[in-house]
Amino acid sequence: MNTFLLEIGTEEIPAGYIRPALNGLLSLILQRMDDARIEHGKVRIFGTPRRLAVEVADVAGKQKQLSTEITGPPEKVGFDENGAPTLAAKKFAEKLGVSVNSLTIKDTKKGRYLCARKTERGLSTRTLLKSILPDVILSIPFPKTMKWADLSIEFARPIHSALALLGDKVIPFVLGNVKSGRYIFGHSFMNPGKIKLSFADDYVESLRLASVLVDLEDRKKYVESEIQKAAHCLGGYVLPDGELVDIVTNLVEYPAVVSGGFDKEFLELPREILITAMREHQKYFAIIDKKNNLMPSFITVNNTLVRDMSLVAKGHERVLRARLKDAQFFYRSDVERPFEELVEKLKGILFQAGLGAVYDKVMRVQKLAGYLAEAANFDSDFKQKALRAAYLCKADLVSQVVFEFPKLQGVMGRVYAAAGGEPDVVSSALEEYYRPTYSGGRLPETETGAILAIADKIDSICGCFIIEMIPTGASDPYALRRQGIGIVQIMLDKGFFFSLSKLIEKSVTLFGERNADKVKGISNRVYLFLQNRIAYLLSGEGFSKDVIAAIISVSADHVPNIWNRARALEKLKAKPDFQPLAIAFKRVVNIIKQAAPVHVVDIDESLFQHECEAVLFADYKKIKEKVLDDLDKGLFEQALFDIASLRDSVDAFFDGALVMAEDASIRNNRLSLLKQIEKLFRLFADFSKI
Repeated sequence: MNTFLLEIGTEEIPAGYIRPALNGLLSLILQRMDDARIEHGKVRIFGTPRRLAVEVADVAGKQKQLSTEITGPPEKVGFDENGAPTLAAKKFAEKLGVSVNSLTIKDTKKGRYLCARKTERGLSTRTLLKSILPDVILSIPFPKTMKWADLSIEFARPIHSALALLGDKVIPFVLGNVKSGRYIFGHSFMNPGKIKLSFADDYVESLRLASVLVDLEDRKKYVESEIQKAAHCLGGYVLPDGELVDIVTNLVEYPAVVSGGFDKEFLELPREILITAMREHQKYFAIIDKKNNLMPSFITVNNTLVRDMSLVAKGHERVLRARLKDAQFFYRSDVERPFEELVEKLKGILFQAGLGAVYDKVMRVQKLAGYLAEAANFDSDFKQKALRAAYLCKADLVSQVVFEFPKLQGVMGRVYAAAGGEPDVVSSALEEYYRPTYSGGRLPETETGAILAIADKIDSICGCFIIEMIPTGASDPYALRRQGIGIVQIMLDKGFFFSLSKLIEKSVTLFGERNADKVKGISNRVYLFLQNRIAYLLSGEGFSKDVIAAIISVSADHVPNIWNRARALEKLKAKPDFQPLAIAFKRVVNIIKQAAPVHVVDIDESLFQHECEAVLFADYKKIKEKVLDDLDKGLFEQALFDIASLRDSVDAFFDGALVMAEDASIRNNRLSLLKQIEKLFRLFADFSKI
């Protein structure tokens, strides 16, 4: 058993590419080794901006021997009456490369057949990897690839070296103009020379001595430790930023931490501007004190350790000062003018071809916010604040700070609105309405922010459906799925019970569509799209597929009720007598379908011919009253159990009365009664899908 090591040496790969590429390399090498029947032990991945590597322990020297049993012609065909092999048996043995004498007879369900055991001897692992590795390397996934020189191969960045060792033996192959070998390279500045690797197991330590921390997790821990030490020396703490730690870890091969400072005058800027200026452009860590206030200091991580780190710090300080000077100028220019004046400038910015300018979107969102405030039964004061927030929601997009720092959209809306004297709920909503910004992200905290978020998201979804920019299986460039999930999550979180279908129809009409059929068609497609998002969320919470289908197919109009109904149905489904109930309901549905169309009439008790009809009707009226009362009180589980109590009456009805009576009036009366029963069940779910 030997250790296998593969390293691909390249020019600097973007930080965001490294981890996904290594995961892809790991998956590819494991799949190809398993397919080739190469037994192995633990696997590790390593990476820096200039190398991607995988190490596999305890690799077998040869692939596992494969023995298969192959059935041939029937015994009667393979041997004659004297027991001698026929031409068929000889051809069968020849095809498999075995002797006729090794053939055996196997009893099968179809009779006795000739059988042979074929054994494939394992090839050497080095031979197999020689052909496997080039394909694996060129199959590593990257967001973008490039060509270089006059080569036909593509990779994230030009490949300069390839090391491939199995124990102490080189696995030879050619990749473009690079031949594999046993050489790797140290740090490009601190130890730039070639390193000859005698054994695969020496990889990590050899690079450490050459100023390269190749293990990602070790390098990350080192970064975290060093920036914390530097912050302590400054008398503060690193502002937590796990994402930036990951980015920095993949930007360097040997972390060299540097701390610096900036003028206190820049602390007049909102902290979000300072943090973003340091983080986004320079990859600097912000420093805070015990009270969580920003300090006029920063920490950065270089890729090279130099003799005089103070000179490096001064260079970083000069760069940051220029950034902050620009940010200070932009911020001061923005706050000098009333925030609402920026709204007019939105008329010159296209929202989407076919959907008008951003200003047009703002006007639609404002109308939707007003509609939602009324639908959710908020008072007039709340509605006015929601309308104001909607009017200002996109204004910061044309501010100078957001133009320079696009990630601050929403944040600067809140800052500028607060600076302009807007109420807290209005300014907070301008930041909150972007939420959730990613799967599982924070939701709006205020009702105003929640209403504005729903209005903005439903406008975007309906607009894209109108111009046929609908998500496909592989593409969702406008993140409509995330926005749809956001709408559902917000409605669920805030307990908003307004009609989803009416909201969709309202949004579609605001785009100026007047054709009723078109409005209905687009609205139905959007409703189905949101239904699918609801089903996705329910599935993620562990609800069974049949319960989800039963609940969604009846109605997905009032979001909180969907979850209430699903929980109640899951609980009822666990009861031992649930299956007979589902069967009874399916029987009701099937009879109605077979008799379609049913002309529903008021139930005429004088047409009842059997006691079971009267009992079912009486129980139905009593249960319906209880169910409606339960629903008014929010007792969903009790309501469903009350509906379930009709099962005995339904069963007795089917046993005692012929639904499809010859008399049309009696038949229609009974069908109408069943239709009422079905409607009562469908307050919750379509039990026929269980």
